[in-house]
Amino acid sequence: MPHTPHTPPSRDAGPRARSRRRLRAVALLASAVSVCLVAASAPPAPLGVGDRLYPHLGNPGYDVAAYDLSFTYSGSNSKPLKAVTTIDARTTADLDRVNLDFAHGKVDSVEVDGEPAAFATAGEDLVVTPDDALDEGEWTRITVRHSSDPVYPEDRQGGWVRTADGLAMANQADVAHLVFPCNDHPSDKARFTFRVTAPDGLTAVANGLPADVDRTGGSTTWTYRTRHPMATELAQVSIGRSTVLHRTGPHGLPVRDVVPTAHRAALEPWLRKTPDQIAWMEKKVGRYPFETYGLLMADATTGFELETQTLSLFERELFTEPGYPEWYVDSIMVHELAHQWFGNSVSPGTWSDLWLNEGHATWYEALYAEETAGKTVAARMKAAYGASDGWRAKGGPPAAPKPPTSGSKTGIFRANVYDGAALVLYALRQEIGREAFERLEAGWVDRHRDANATTADFVRLASEIAGRDLGGFLQGWLYGQKTPPMPGHPDWKPTAAAKAPAPSGAHGR
Repeated sequence: MPHTPHTPPSRDAGPRARSRRRLRAVALLASAVSVCLVAASAPPAPLGVGDRLYPHLGNPGYDVAAYDLSFTYSGSNSKPLKAVTTIDARTTADLDRVNLDFAHGKVDSVEVDGEPAAFATAGEDLVVTPDDALDEGEWTRITVRHSSDPVYPEDRQGGWVRTADGLAMANQADVAHLVFPCNDHPSDKARFTFRVTAPDGLTAVANGLPADVDRTGGSTTWTYRTRHPMATELAQVSIGRSTVLHRTGPHGLPVRDVVPTAHRAALEPWLRKTPDQIAWMEKKVGRYPFETYGLLMADATTGFELETQTLSLFERELFTEPGYPEWYVDSIMVHELAHQWFGNSVSPGTWSDLWLNEGHATWYEALYAEETAGKTVAARMKAAYGASDGWRAKGGPPAAPKPPTSGSKTGIFRANVYDGAALVLYALRQEIGREAFERLEAGWVDRHRDANATTADFVRLASEIAGRDLGGFLQGWLYGQKTPPMPGHPDWKPTAAAKAPAPSGAHGR
């Protein structure tokens, strides 16, 4: 997977690079020039990094180091936001063109290193053609002035979420590029800066920590920056009539929650639980991996909760509707918190590795319910075992999920990657023992912090810690069409008649 350098170039690096390329171009052979001209004259085409589930997601040829996103919100949820996206990237190949993932917005202009560049659309790609080709190994800065439209066709999910008093984001899995131009694949993580301008009376919050607030002429601009690289699908911006609440977590960790001001009092009993939940997770897998954490309570009905990095998105009604038991809501809070380690800090190498995100989040959700509410993991896993063959038939094995169906691009979030994947972890713990399993979990998030990792990486580390090759054992659990026998439970049988638990996907992603 691409490795994101930590330090992008200064703003004056681009023109110098252009000058070097112009000098180099003079020395090119005529035949090479002819080849370049033929390539540049070919029609723009959508590209991708070859992900099995989303073949046109992401783009080859460059590695993004940083995004600078500016949004100007008018106060209306039905009007596009004015936006500027600036991308600092290092090329990994010679490029005549740069493909960005972007759809559902109007592009006004594009610059490459401060110089105007031609652009066109191809599928859901914005294809940028600079005057001078980009050489492998050089830094470039791409600036796109565009709109960002919060109104979508009925058959397209995600991106901006329209709330009762503003907007929030839900970009998983493949819709960040409906909001801003990007390399929309989790394998290319980058640091983010957000600058959000909104009318006075509204509050804007984003991933990371606040860096500046500027109040001018009836509007306010908030600036936030992340200290750790982040996948595009985890970006979050909230705009609304909100109150930002502050408290302190373990080791002095800043915990901030964003809540609808009108519901602040009702939500406070839930929000005060977060520091203890963070402490609980730290005992399981090690220190919290980011600079801050908190909950964003959106006054909207989404049908899910989402682990946006450092600021998890929740439906406000999950906490204010009386129908949900307290233990259940607590466990969903832990599900999204666990994702900060599993999925956010350690991100999937491909979307087929999604089970590493959701299986782990479901595992710690279930473990928390066991330790705090007496809902035993074994009982939940036995029920999941009974349903596992059916989940595999419908959605594929946990590490080889079936592609999303047409019109449901988030359809990979099926039971097979939630409780079905947690069942894999339970089987592994049964096989290698609790102590080795706990060392594996802590070692996994430590070894791959701020990076990407794959199923093969997990099998390799599990084998290393167990002191024996677990590839054969895990093969059937991860890729088999049928559920293997459960170690230590020869009486467990897959059966379509068994009543399985509602997977976490009913709420948490």
